[in-house]
Amino acid sequence: MAAELRVLHGDSRVPALATARWCASRGWPVHPLAAGRKTPAGNCKACRDTGHTHQECGCAAAGRWCHGFHAATLDATRIERWWGSNPALGVGVACGPAGLVVIDVDAHHQQLPGRDRLLPGIAISADIDLTGLANGFHTLAVLAALRGVTSPAADESTLRVRTPSGGLHVWYRARPGHRWHCSAGSSNGRALAWQVDVRAHGGYIVAPGTTTRDGTYTPLGTVREPASLPPWLAAELERTGHLEPDRARVPAPRAVPPRARQAVVAAGGGRGQAAKVLAGVLAEVAACASVPEGAAFSEKLNRAAYTAGGLVAAGHLEETEAENVLKEVAEQARPGQDRRSALIIRSGLNAGARRPLPLGSRQ
Repeated sequence: MAAELRVLHGDSRVPALATARWCASRGWPVHPLAAGRKTPAGNCKACRDTGHTHQECGCAAAGRWCHGFHAATLDATRIERWWGSNPALGVGVACGPAGLVVIDVDAHHQQLPGRDRLLPGIAISADIDLTGLANGFHTLAVLAALRGVTSPAADESTLRVRTPSGGLHVWYRARPGHRWHCSAGSSNGRALAWQVDVRAHGGYIVAPGTTTRDGTYTPLGTVREPASLPPWLAAELERTGHLEPDRARVPAPRAVPPRARQAVVAAGGGRGQAAKVLAGVLAEVAACASVPEGAAFSEKLNRAAYTAGGLVAAGHLEETEAENVLKEVAEQARPGQDRRSALIIRSGLNAGARRPLPLGSRQ
């Protein structure tokens, strides 16, 4: 009990074995980290020499750790042997099997990227002064402010862990049946916000109480359990492509509802490719009506709005008509979510407006 209390308070003197036990007791599979570092510990010489994969490695079957989070375990005997014989090893938690989504907020000194990479999918116009925006705490705060919610960095309802570099890990529980993917906030691909990484399936996180050469991962406040992933944050992660769609549950695209189809025809003047292109992406949004969750609704609505914005910029549609039909289809697919849908639509239209879409093409 004394060791657990020390883990809870981020005591740098706590044995790694106690930290591993504490994590495993919460159902979080653990694996060793290299002594004094935040990277997985090496073990198998064949991995270093030949680069074989974890599927080909015999370490796990032999009870040895290898290949980072792929070796994560809840087995008490293994945990006692690994850290009991190697007390200098750190502790990592495999996020996917643990059912965790951890928001990793960085505070690195880096040059500010282009405006389109600060909050992917959200347009930041050139007239907005970015003076003072310097790290992930800032970009995450801006995203939260746009959604009218508290930033995860200030969320006192869940486990938050200060990192030795001045960053922050915000731990959340994923809803059962949802498979979230990792991302790096500075990536050109999937990303939530600049200098904000996402640790989920296919990744790991350093356990609270773990000490490296740079310092200890120290819990903040009094809460020591992850809260459920907030709906607004789940929506943002879905919008930015972090949710793996359950293809078995997502129906094939269906026709745009009659009233919306009429609006599409009116918006496109009843001729040409504009109405057809818009109808295609709207059909994907409309199909979400048959799937309460996991249909990537936000991503599809964002794509439809982006396409519409490109058509408006190219002079093929009127902006008001495009926005109205987007809102109508969104309301039929997700009734009662007008405010959220409107934010996605406005963001997508603004982003698409920067890329005029010629007739005959689709983005």
